[in-house]
Parts: sequence; C-alpha cells; structure tokens
Amino acid sequence: MLKRSHMCGSLRASHVGQTVTVCGWINTYRDQGKGLIFTDVRDREGLCQVVFDLEQSPADLVALAKTLRREFVLAVTGTVRVRAGGANPKLASGEVEIVAEKLELLNAAEPPPILPDEHDAEKIGEETRLKYRYIDLRRPRMQHILRTRSRVTKFARDYFSQNGFLEIETPLLIKTTPEGARDFIVPARLHPGKWYALPQSPQLFKQILMVAGCDRYLQICKCMRDEDPRADRQAEFTQIDLEMSFVQREDVMEMMTGFVRGLWSELFNYDIGTVERITYWDAMERYGIDRPDNRYGLETCDISAIAAKTEFGVFKEALAKSKAGRGGVVKAIRVPTPNEKITRKLLDGYSDFAKTYKAGGIPYTKLGANGFETGIAKFCEPVKAELIEKLGLKQGDIIVFAADDYDIATKTLGELRQRIARDLQIVPEGKWNFLWVVDFPMFEWDDNGKRWVALHHPFTSPNPDQFGILESNPGGCLSAGYDLVLNGSEIAGGSIRIHNTKVQEKVFGLIGLTEADARMKFGFLLDALKYGAPPHGGIAFGLDRLVMHIVGTDNIRDVIAFPKTQSGMDLMSEAPGPVDPEQLVETHVRSTVPEQPAKV
Repeated sequence: MLKRSHMCGSLRASHVGQTVTVCGWINTYRDQGKGLIFTDVRDREGLCQVVFDLEQSPADLVALAKTLRREFVLAVTGTVRVRAGGANPKLASGEVEIVAEKLELLNAAEPPPILPDEHDAEKIGEETRLKYRYIDLRRPRMQHILRTRSRVTKFARDYFSQNGFLEIETPLLIKTTPEGARDFIVPARLHPGKWYALPQSPQLFKQILMVAGCDRYLQICKCMRDEDPRADRQAEFTQIDLEMSFVQREDVMEMMTGFVRGLWSELFNYDIGTVERITYWDAMERYGIDRPDNRYGLETCDISAIAAKTEFGVFKEALAKSKAGRGGVVKAIRVPTPNEKITRKLLDGYSDFAKTYKAGGIPYTKLGANGFETGIAKFCEPVKAELIEKLGLKQGDIIVFAADDYDIATKTLGELRQRIARDLQIVPEGKWNFLWVVDFPMFEWDDNGKRWVALHHPFTSPNPDQFGILESNPGGCLSAGYDLVLNGSEIAGGSIRIHNTKVQEKVFGLIGLTEADARMKFGFLLDALKYGAPPHGGIAFGLDRLVMHIVGTDNIRDVIAFPKTQSGMDLMSEAPGPVDPEQLVETHVRSTVPEQPAKV
C-alpha cells in the first residue's frame, strides 16, 4: 500500500512542486473525456482535487481511474500544482490539485444507500442516517463534530491535569440505589437472584475517592439512565466528572470558570468575561426557570398585589390557591414594541402552549393610546397606572399574564418567555452568556409521596449558615449547590457534599429513608464518612450538551458517534435485541413477555 504523506485537507500553495500521497474516499468523480478525469478525494480533514490526465499520467493509470466510482477507497501519489482553472474558495485546499502518478485501489464500494453530502443530509430521514451511521459519519459536518468533541476532552484532560487532578476510573457494575431515574440492571450470573446496576453517575465512588485521600479526581465517564430519550438527552451519555477535597463552593466555581474560559479561548478565541451569578429564587422570580437565558429581557414580574384589586375571576381564583406555603400568584411579562410579530393569532396560541404546563391559559392585553385595549383590557383599566409603573409600560406594549399556584404560573411564564423571544427573533446569535445559579433549596415537597425530596441529590450539603434549620425548616434550607448555565441550558451541576455521617443520616431521614433503608442502600458511604472524610465538593459537565452548544446543534444525536433513537434503539446494530435461551438460563432470568409467533 502507498504510504500516506499528507491529509487531503492539509494541502496548500506551499506544497506546490512536492510529491505527496493521500488516502481516502472518492467524494466526486468527473470524466471529462479525452483522457481527463477529475476526482475529489475525501478524508476526515477535508477534500483535495486529484487529476488523471492522459497527457501527464500513464495510460494504464488513466484506464484504472475510469473504473473509480463514488465512495471507492484509494491511495494516490502525485505532484501538487496550482489548480488549473482557478482556486476553489470553498475548499481549504482549493488553491492546489494533485496530478496523479500512482493509484492504488484499496477497496471498491457498492452504490451506497445514502451519500455523505451535506446538501443531501437534510433530505434524508434521521432513521436512515442512523441505520447507515458509518456512511453518515463520513460527512464533513459529522467529522468536524467528532474532532471538536475530541478537542474538548483533550483540553479537559490537559487543564485538570495541570491543576493537580488524577484521572481515575470508577466501576460500571455497581449496586442499585434507585433514586430519581430508573437504573439499567444486569443479572449477576455468579450470584443467582442478585443484580448489578449500571451507574447513573459516579457520585458515591468519587466521594469515596476523596475519603481515600486522592484529593482531586477527574473522569470522562459513561453514565446510564433508563429514561425516555429527548432531543437534548440520551439514556447513555458522557460526563466530565470532577471532585475536589478541602474546598468551599467558591473554590470549585473558580476552578470550573477557569475551565470554560480556557476552553472558549482555545476553540473560539473568545473571552467569556466575568461569569455572573444569580440565586435560584432570583432566577425563578425574574425568569421563571432555574437555568435562565439572560441574553435578552422579557423578565417576569409578580403583580399579585395589583391583580388582587381587579375583578377578573381568573386572577381571584388563582390568588385564592395555596400550595406548600407558596400560594397562588399572578405574573406578567411586558412584551415591548415594536411587536408586529406578535399577532392576535399568536397570542391566542399561547394559551394552548400554556396548557402543556397545566396552566389554564394566557390572558393578555395591550396598552394603546387611550388605555388598555383587546383581551382583558376592561379588567386592567382600573389599575392602569399601577401596571404602567410596575412593568414600565409604554404605548404599544403587550402584557401576557399567568395566574395559578406559584409553581405552575412561574414555570408557564418561564417557558413562554423563551417562546416569545424566538417569535420576536430577539435571541442574539454568536453570543455566549455563562451564568452560575446558586443557593438552591435543599428540598422540595412531593405531593404524591407526601415527603421531602432532595432537589439536587441527598449528598448535597446545606450552605454553611443553614445547618441550624436543616431539621426545623427543611423547605427553607438552602443548599451549597451550583449549576453552570450557558445560554439557557444547564451544562454543569454540582455541590459541596456532606462529609459528616450524622448530617448525612439526618438528610436521609428527612427524605423518608429509614435507618435500615439508608444502611442497605448507602451503608458503605456512611461507613466511609466515619473514618475521616475531608470537606469536599465537585461538579459534572454534560459533555454531549457542552459539545451541542459548541457546534451549534439542538439535537444530541448529532454529537454522539452511535446514538440511540427516541425509542432507545440503535438502528445500525439493532440493539436491543433478543438473547439466546441459554444466556437466560445461565443468568437465572426468565422473560415474562409472551413469545411472538415466528414470521412466515
């Protein structure tokens, strides 16, 4: 085989006159007749044009070139020259071409079911792309994504290694601790009736590593959650997972801010500036969501006191509600002028949108030259002056309202705010806003289970000044948790952990775990904390979601080499699939699913 000397996309004018060898796939093939053939050869770095010319290339070489077709695999040696007919500005190697002198056909290819063309990708259904993923991944766009993902992980390893982190692997076969999402479980062949679980995160093991004196831990790890996939979530995903000993919240946040600052400088030569921070409750009050996109306005405003003065039944009904001490609220968003894009039809559609979040609808009105007009104008007119002052209204502004219990009204407007921003086309392009969200509640009340549940996870420590109310006022206790948000998407979440056995036992008790349950599920952690656990904290970046932002896609399957579909299927390998009956016998497992009749 001819020995490759250059990648296709690396050739430049500086290589003119050199003899080079490139290897790759035939991307395009053009037989001009009279012994003149042009091909574009593609590898992961890009394309280069190769010319087979009977006037300069051996006749047998041109004859062999005539047999080439798209996606054939070859190696070709030739001399680099200035591209005849002028440069192609669309190609990095577009100033030059290779005049072929040797050709080795490494493998022929059948006509592929799809072609790795960018302009055809949108026309091809995603299921077809995933079934033939090995061809789809040949597309330059997909190769760029894979290279970018590799750059991110390399930068992470380099940055954290320079800051004293040890890369340590934690086990994939662990004990099930069902909290939150469902575990994937694996039968233990050597222990009949017992099961391993695949880790939802390395949380307990990285805490154990801090007890073990490892001080700083890093792992780029696979995690598994048996939950329904979404556009930005997969059952199998990757984390950049970290933990640090002898730290407070500020130490972890400073280290991770340095990571994203360095990464964005490396990838984009972009200065992210100062990363602001906001408390959880401030985020909920102003944006209606705990991962706010603060690149634009449209902040939500609680107008309950003003709404109480109106005769609007929806407002009165909402304000009469009570739930977990928060009560009912009326909130509003001022949609500023010019608002020609917000039509009556669009406003009416917002009510249907709100129903998906259990809200009854979205009342609205508009401030005209002579007062409020349209929608619920007659109910707002008596409190016009107060609404104008509270919301900073100007003539032409539209107000949209949500009235319900606190959770529903807040979430509804938080989601609607983002939709309105898209409808108004005011979400800025090319701007990266990082934001730390801190001071989360330790717990939230579960109406169904009639108990407290941990908002992050039960290993999160209270803030240093909150230990006194941990048991007396769980709902008011704030945690030492922190999330890093980028343009309205959570890209990392972490906390200072509980390092004291008694505090950990109290938290388990508050979330309804008996002492026996806690011992059964987390006994090894409780034991470890007894033997000198240092103060520690950590964080996990969602690698897939991070890369989604970097490459500009809203589909997580684009940034994973071999993803699953929405139904959890791998269409290429046809997983999940049946197993041999002997395997079930060996693992002491019996299926309760009725056998399907054989297909004729």
